[in-house]
Amino acid sequence: MAGAHVVIVGAGVVGLTTAMVLSGHKDLSITVVAKHMPGDYDIEYCSPWAGANYLPVGKADSNLRGFERKTWPELERICRDVPEAGIHFQDTVIYARKKDATSAVGQWFAELVKEDAWFQNVVPNFRILPKSQLPSDCDTGTSFTSVCINTAVYLPWLLGQCVKNNVTFKRHILTHISEASSLHHSGKAADVIINCTGLLASKLGGVMDTTVYPGRGQIVLVRNEPGVMSTISGTDDGDEEATYIMQRAVGGGTVLGGCLQHGSWESQPDPNMAHRIMQRAIDLCPALAPKEGKVKELSVIRHGVGLRPMRKGGIRVEKERIGGTWVVHQYGHAGYGYQSSFGSAWEAERLVREILAETGSARAKL
Repeated sequence: MAGAHVVIVGAGVVGLTTAMVLSGHKDLSITVVAKHMPGDYDIEYCSPWAGANYLPVGKADSNLRGFERKTWPELERICRDVPEAGIHFQDTVIYARKKDATSAVGQWFAELVKEDAWFQNVVPNFRILPKSQLPSDCDTGTSFTSVCINTAVYLPWLLGQCVKNNVTFKRHILTHISEASSLHHSGKAADVIINCTGLLASKLGGVMDTTVYPGRGQIVLVRNEPGVMSTISGTDDGDEEATYIMQRAVGGGTVLGGCLQHGSWESQPDPNMAHRIMQRAIDLCPALAPKEGKVKELSVIRHGVGLRPMRKGGIRVEKERIGGTWVVHQYGHAGYGYQSSFGSAWEAERLVREILAETGSARAKL
């Protein structure tokens, strides 16, 4: 098939979403090359471990906010019209304590917990909770309708949509981003490489982004159903520890979290932290353990650790010429890959269009 040849490196939610978006252009020939694919559970592969949901946190001066704003309508559409994708709506409650404002988690959630949140006109049913509906130690609270994603269903669904649109998938471990140019399934050199390598952007030759680092998260997946998705601005168990509860769609269990440990590569769950996570979740949502309010009432499916692909400068979506081939970098999505996925993918699509127009490779009529 005539057309421009695109190689996407990485098959996390960002790489898969970008492949799906680009696959809608019939004159693009796309290969996704990745070390890890949907179905894998590995500490290097963050996407399966995510909650995953839509709790926007983008600051006014960040591209994240724009990506989150653009992504919501598409997640809402998929949730409403494509049940097999594994997304469902969730009533969401956010609590805030003033004393958490300077903690790591408090800064992470700063935009989320504002009563005048920027996204109040983006998500449905946003309202400020009256004092009578707040826990005694909380100062403010909001509620709205959001979504929660069953990653074990959604990632394969994304892959399936790509395959339906003739995207080819290949397992490969790259040591340098330029190697991707020769990995297109046609055997021809890539016109554009899209770098969706997440945390591995810190180690990949030709990229070696020293501002990329892990933000360790630990979760417990349980069978108990809370009836609500909820979080709070911080905990009394440490600056890096967080409390959040989200029930995944179509029998995916309920994710209890968590923490945000900057710079930690530790892959194994900490049993003491796991116990604290479970007890905090019960304290926040007694419906999880209605009999005695104790951890023993939780039915644990698994413990998990994921390393969020953090980046000091925020999400990087920009083009760069490396080794004679144009590369669109698209990484650094931290813990926001799902809720920024479509906005980010559409920006990468715009850059691909720009490159092909400039280089005369616009055999693809974008």
